[in-house]
Amino acid sequence: MSISVTTWHLEQTSRADLAPVEGPPSGQDVRIARAEVPSPEFSRFLYTAVGGDVSWTDRLDWPYARWAEYLGRPGVETWVAYERGTPAGFIELEAGQDGSVEIVYFGLLPAFRGRRIGGLLLAHGIERAWDLAERWPHAAPTKRVWLHTCSKDGPHAKANYLRRGFRVYKTTVADEPEVASPGPWPGAGPLTSGAAAGE
Repeated sequence: MSISVTTWHLEQTSRADLAPVEGPPSGQDVRIARAEVPSPEFSRFLYTAVGGDVSWTDRLDWPYARWAEYLGRPGVETWVAYERGTPAGFIELEAGQDGSVEIVYFGLLPAFRGRRIGGLLLAHGIERAWDLAERWPHAAPTKRVWLHTCSKDGPHAKANYLRRGFRVYKTTVADEPEVASPGPWPGAGPLTSGAAAGE
């Protein structure tokens, strides 16, 4: 069985395209840091924890060596949002040879969605895409930041990118094999008010 999937390709062609974002609510302790040591275990955790309920399946069969090779490539970066020390989501960047930087993956763990962390993480990741060449001496200066999202992604994905200043430059529709989503860890979802408060 197949399903019809719409894919939107979006881009920014100037750092000035990035729309500012309001920070997290007062008192919400959120920080964003780069995972500078390539760690297949940590990256696979983020990939499965964020993408389990939005049909991220293309890397599920990657062996350890492939994860290690990919994460160790110059110009590949993973930036992680933490709330009070707990991983809340990530954004993965990959530099191209032509001055383009792709946002390969971006998202939040289910418990952290809807809390204004996503916009903050996305804006931070876009800024890091624009200055990526400063951290990688052999990378070309960034001329374009791009990504694609599709109708299988979360319901707010495309709107979130548009709010941050991306523009759609290509839309495609194709039939794809229907692949069962691995789903989130059973019971994963919004934190209860007691758990969020540390009770």
